[in-house]
Amino acid sequence: MNKEDQQEIFSKVPAVTFVFWVIKVLATTLGETGGDTLSMSMNLGYLLSTGIFSVIFVAAVIIQVRAKQFHPVIYWVTIVATTTVGTTLADLVDRSLGIGYAGGTTILLVMLMASLWIWKRNLGSVAVDTVNSPKSEMYYWVTIMCSQTLGTALGDWTADTAGIGYGGGIFVFGGLLAVIATIYYFTKISHTLLFWPAFILTRPLGAVVGDFLDKPRDEGGLAMSRYSASAALVVLMVIFVFAFPHKPAKRANS
Repeated sequence: MNKEDQQEIFSKVPAVTFVFWVIKVLATTLGETGGDTLSMSMNLGYLLSTGIFSVIFVAAVIIQVRAKQFHPVIYWVTIVATTTVGTTLADLVDRSLGIGYAGGTTILLVMLMASLWIWKRNLGSVAVDTVNSPKSEMYYWVTIMCSQTLGTALGDWTADTAGIGYGGGIFVFGGLLAVIATIYYFTKISHTLLFWPAFILTRPLGAVVGDFLDKPRDEGGLAMSRYSASAALVVLMVIFVFAFPHKPAKRANS
C-alpha cells in the first residue's frame, strides 16, 4: 500500500476506544491542575499563563499538522496543550473580565457550534475519521480548543455557581457520559453525533476532578498539591499512552 492510499484510509487522530476516553479524562484533569499551577500556585495570573500556554498550543498544533501520519505522543501533547490553555483562558474570561460563568459558557457554546457548523459546511463531515488533511486538522483543533475552554467554564459554573460542588459535578458529568455510552452501544444514533457531546463533557468532568484533587478540604477538595497532582496525572498518561496500542481512526469510506 502506498502512502497516498494510506492517507485515504487513515486519519491523523486516534480511533475512539475505551482507552482513548480514559486518557482524554486524564488529559483534561491535567489541564485543570496544570493551568491552575501556573496561574495560581506560581502566581503568574490568567493573562500571562494564557499567553504561555497559547504559544505551546500553537507550536504543538504546527507539529501535529506537519506530521505525515498519526503519532500518539504528538497527538496527546497537543490535547494537553489545548486543555491547559482552555483552563486559563476560561478563567480569564469568566473571572478577570467579569463576564461570569454563565456568560462565558454561553459565548463559548456559540463559538463551538459555529466552528462545527463551518467545518461541516466546508468539508461535508465533522467525523474524526475524516481528519487527515491540513484543512480538516485546523478545523478539528479549533473545535477542540473551543470545547476545552467551554468545558472549563461549564465545570466551574456547575461546581461553584450552581452549588453542586466538586463531588456533585463528578456525579453529574460522569452520569451524562454514562448515558451517552449507553446510547452508543444500544441505539443506532450516529456515532459522530454522539462523539462531540461526549468529548465536550470530558472537559468539565476533568475540571471538577482536578478541583476536587487540589482544592482545600473545607471547600470539598482533597487538598493535594497542584504540583504533585499534575505530576501524578502525567505519569498515568504516559503509562496509558505507551502501555496500550494506539491506532489511527479508519476512514469510513475505506
